[in-house]
Amino acid sequence: ARLRARVAWARARGVPGLPDWSDAGLEASLEDWLGPWLGDVGTAEALGRLDLAAILGAALGWEGRARLDAAAPERWEAPTGSRAAVDWSGERPGVSLRVQELFGLDVHPALAGEPLVLELLSPAGRPAATTSDLPGFWRGAYADLRKDLRGRYPRHPWPERPWEAEPTRRAKPRGR
Repeated sequence: ARLRARVAWARARGVPGLPDWSDAGLEASLEDWLGPWLGDVGTAEALGRLDLAAILGAALGWEGRARLDAAAPERWEAPTGSRAAVDWSGERPGVSLRVQELFGLDVHPALAGEPLVLELLSPAGRPAATTSDLPGFWRGAYADLRKDLRGRYPRHPWPERPWEAEPTRRAKPRGR
């Protein structure tokens, strides 16, 4: 599903040479992409064990995969070095990351010329906020988020000026 969403997103933006992998497109080209893999399949169980993501990836070929990776990469690298999976299924690409991993960013990140929709997570990995304007969020709604989450997660940094803070994946060390 993730691969199909990336291909659909890139096709909708005019990236050439990518197949139509809508349900109808896949059904119409079933012999081309699935046929070569059915030689040893004799049971429904064996059919269920086929790795459809790998099969579709192979159908793209090296050049198609390179075009897709350039237009709609699988992952976005956060300031901490974490590589977050990009959700290409919506109108705009989106990622989910803990708030602390975005500290230090004062420009809203973009991929393929599109601003990312950022789902900001609490240290426990629960959705805390969504933004398409990170600098505006830091200077506005972040104060309320900080006030709310600082009490629940006291071992995590909650700076007053997050756009100037060091991004982190860690909690503060325990006091002894």
